[in-house]
Amino acid sequence: MRTAAGTGCGGCLPMVAGLLNAELEAVGKSVSKHLCEHFPYTRQELFRIVQVMGIRTFEELIRDHGRGYGCEICKPAATSIFASLWNESITDRAHQTLQDTNDRFLANMQRGGLYSIVPRVPGGEITPDKLIALGTVARKYGLYTKITGAQRVDLFGAQVHQLPSIWEELIDAGFESGHAYGKALRTIKSCVGTTWCRYGVQDSVGFAVRIEQRYRGIRAPHKVKGAVSGCVRECAEAQSKDIGLVATETGYNLFVCGNGGAKPRHGDLLASSLDEKTTIQYIDRFFMYYISTADKLTRTSVWLEQMEGGIEHIRDVVVRDKLGICGELESRMQFLVDSYRCEWKEVVNDPERRKLFRQFVNTDETDTGIEIVSERGQARPADWPRDGVRLDQIKLPGGETLGASAVRGAVRTRRTLQWVRVGRVADFPLNGGAAVKYGNTQIAVFNLADRGEWRACQNMCPHKNAFVLARGITGSAGLVPKVACPLHKKPFSLETGECLSDEPYSLKVFPVQIAGDGVYLLLPPERQLDALLATPVHMIQAGDAETARACNVCA
Repeated sequence: MRTAAGTGCGGCLPMVAGLLNAELEAVGKSVSKHLCEHFPYTRQELFRIVQVMGIRTFEELIRDHGRGYGCEICKPAATSIFASLWNESITDRAHQTLQDTNDRFLANMQRGGLYSIVPRVPGGEITPDKLIALGTVARKYGLYTKITGAQRVDLFGAQVHQLPSIWEELIDAGFESGHAYGKALRTIKSCVGTTWCRYGVQDSVGFAVRIEQRYRGIRAPHKVKGAVSGCVRECAEAQSKDIGLVATETGYNLFVCGNGGAKPRHGDLLASSLDEKTTIQYIDRFFMYYISTADKLTRTSVWLEQMEGGIEHIRDVVVRDKLGICGELESRMQFLVDSYRCEWKEVVNDPERRKLFRQFVNTDETDTGIEIVSERGQARPADWPRDGVRLDQIKLPGGETLGASAVRGAVRTRRTLQWVRVGRVADFPLNGGAAVKYGNTQIAVFNLADRGEWRACQNMCPHKNAFVLARGITGSAGLVPKVACPLHKKPFSLETGECLSDEPYSLKVFPVQIAGDGVYLLLPPERQLDALLATPVHMIQAGDAETARACNVCA
């Protein structure tokens, strides 16, 4: 049976998977809990293998304990494990292309392949000078600004090549990475506490700042949020967080495994009336135990609900040290704390890392992949048509409509193909992709080093007309090389271009040849390829959503 589950925002996928597994088990079917087809282990088992064997690269892990070439499921899971154990920079050559696009480019991808920037604002406390700096940067780069629910400022609309320059200015202003892009500690929210409030009984702001600075950047199976409230009035909503502290006259009550997301959950009280030192000690143990034992992409709330013994088991481990591992948990957490560094500062100060953010490796030209419109005095991307852009409604620059027959004619026309140099071998990351520009067409080129192959396809994902495929994770489905679109994880064969999730999308693929240090693609003349794939032809424009709605009504 086919359903549309998971084809929208994706938020229902864990629930759908859980329902399917429960039904299969109910009828006596065995359910595999393997990470994916490439590793016959769960995420927890793989964590222990990496820890015990001291494995630091995906190449070594899949060679000795897996099979095939990996995929968009196991690569991010493995690199998260590496980060949680060894805390090496995720922009290192060995790790960079294992990441989802958010971690790979240290920013959250938004509609149209644009990115958002979220500097760290510990505890929500920010100086006037830093507020001015954020406004200056937002105005300079035309970014949409919004206060987040976690007391930070989000700047939306940056193109990938702008990110290092934006962050250089923010770092000069005293900011550091907020890790909003990572499965990591996001933020520790706070109320004003005794700093100003007449009801506050503890310095919730100061403690929130110290907690956030201790755990910043630490990778986990999923994002982790926290809060500190200065009294039982709970203005910081701490009991809906993964780690929540509520101040009392005698210290802090520590709540864990709360969640305010799609399935809200009230946190469980782990311990009460704690001083700050003991609170940090318990959080160290809790956080690292979660990192060590939770499944991939599992929030602390779900982890607890699935755990035999529930909160009492957590209390046995974290407070009573029933397993005798608290010393190890504390030591491993202290290593992560001591080895922290700002990832964006590393990029800004390293010319080679900055090159990773080029839009195209063969030109300094840039393209905008979606039209920007104005709303309530700010810039935002044009709306996506709900059902995609109809080909016979695509408009060329200047207003001319591109008919479907014209596109089919461009495909059928046979003209002289030629090998075109598009870059150097060193321009393309190992086991990952980069984009090149040919006329007005964007092409994604992939160096599948583990297979000894090169592949190329259009850079536009046909699902939402987003020019982002070069930023996707490469891997294999069986023996077929594939790339997963970083926006919605649609997988495409890099051999045939077909969508491997059995959806009605396909890509144009191009032969690749290596000669010396040059990378060459077999391509038709620019004008012919532009008629089919040019960015201005396919980019989402302000009227597309309205046109699509009108066409659906007429149909």
